[in-house]
Amino acid sequence: MKNNKKKYSFRNDYSEGAHPNIIKALTETNLIQQEGYGEDEYCIQAADIIRKKIHNENADVHFVVGGTQANLIVISSILRPYESVIGAETSHINTHETGAIEATGHKVCIANSKDGKLTPEDIKLVLDQHEDEHMVKPKMVYISNSTEIGTIYKKNELKALHDFCKQNGLILYLDGARIGSALCSCENDLTLEDLGKLVDVFYIGGTKNGALIGEAIVINNDELKENFRFCLKQRGALLAKGRILGIQFKELFKDDLLFKLAKHANLMADKLSKSIENLGYDFLVKSSTNQIFPIMPNELIDKLSEKYLFYKWCSIDENSSAIRLVTSWATKEDVIDEFIEELSRNK
Repeated sequence: MKNNKKKYSFRNDYSEGAHPNIIKALTETNLIQQEGYGEDEYCIQAADIIRKKIHNENADVHFVVGGTQANLIVISSILRPYESVIGAETSHINTHETGAIEATGHKVCIANSKDGKLTPEDIKLVLDQHEDEHMVKPKMVYISNSTEIGTIYKKNELKALHDFCKQNGLILYLDGARIGSALCSCENDLTLEDLGKLVDVFYIGGTKNGALIGEAIVINNDELKENFRFCLKQRGALLAKGRILGIQFKELFKDDLLFKLAKHANLMADKLSKSIENLGYDFLVKSSTNQIFPIMPNELIDKLSEKYLFYKWCSIDENSSAIRLVTSWATKEDVIDEFIEELSRNK
């Protein structure tokens, strides 16, 4: 008899809808009339909360639907036509955005990185390769925290990037699609307040941390603020019902819900990671966030694929590959236990 049980997905951290508190808040405010285009009371209040959290009352805060949209708008609004952005080879703007940045006329200059993170030395190599007006001029450094392979930046690493960028006239931009998971990592020593001081622009991800949709772009650098709403409108990001985004971020910061959800995702990933390690498997990288990359025999991967959804990340050799397993704010512990039991049976 055919097994019609739906496969459980470890493909991403946005397969579920939204945290019940958010659904409740959206329902309760549904018939209250508000201004449009992010000028409603909820967006204004949410932006004020974020300014207080980062200890920067002068920051500009704008809400958009998703991460690719945030990256495209921030990068294209800041760079001049001949300027480029530097990113790690594994960076989201290089690998998973369908050339969105290049489509705006800006080249992504690639820096090689074994752990998904950039260092001043990596950036300098790119700068040294671009000598004159016959090539694009690197002007921005793009990083993400956590990175595409689950690693995080420590405070001293971010401070080194900040100092290098200031010394070389570069804009430092941090993609925070999974900033909740990064800041809740057991290895983390950064705070939101640090981001308010050490980067020119960053965004706080909601989509991958319990919201239906939504990212909060935070602009710290005064020189980058002017006319940003024009860029939002031109790129289709200035929503008539922007209230939907403001309501969600108000809820995410109420009683630190954003961090509670991120901690849960990390705890589920940590349990999964330790169990896999105890079974004798290695990992592509050491990750302390909600993305882990175990290396397994292809035969075992095929067997697990019969019951679970996940991505085969890269080939290690002809017999084994690294897979990506992602836990979310809603991942239940019994699902983790079932996966480990299945893995143990097929080892």
